[in-house]
Amino acid sequence: MLGIEPGDEVTFWRDGDHVAVRSVRSARPLRGRFAGSALVDERDRERADDRAREDRR
Repeated sequence: MLGIEPGDEVTFWRDGDHVAVRSVRSARPLRGRFAGSALVDERDRERADDRAREDRR
């Protein structure tokens, strides 16, 4: 009825005392969305630190 299939992404939000749900078909993919941000740079540094620790073991 809503056109939502298993594995589809959906959003939920509260509307008064009801909860609404909608398919997220039009959302652009996350891959690459945060490239170059400080958060990505920090994650890359943490991963490099983790690999270096593992290599020393």
